[in-house]
Amino acid sequence: MLIRPLWTLSVRDRALLRRWMPTNILLDSLRTRRGLKWGVPAMGLGLVYLLIAAGSITLIDGGWSQGLYIVFALCLWNALKFLLFGLISLPLLARARVREHRAKRDLQRSSADAVAA
Repeated sequence: MLIRPLWTLSVRDRALLRRWMPTNILLDSLRTRRGLKWGVPAMGLGLVYLLIAAGSITLIDGGWSQGLYIVFALCLWNALKFLLFGLISLPLLARARVREHRAKRDLQRSSADAVAA
């Protein structure tokens, strides 16, 4: 009875986050065929987020507000998203290039057969 409203709320939250959060927008554009080649360089952005997370923990230990734990959590989450996507993008890019090569080869074979006939 309580699961359905929670499920609906989580679906709406996910749609909102995918539409309006900058890192999600960037990751969606990187998941396209044209964006896959930028997967490994995007890992650099993940490292920047990791450094910001480490800096926020250092500031908290130095006596700053504990509200920086929110910054730490967001930066750590974004760092993991970019670092993992960089690793995942390599096999996805290889698979896309193999498909494109096969399609090009098949097109060349079919056009050569049509000319020969």
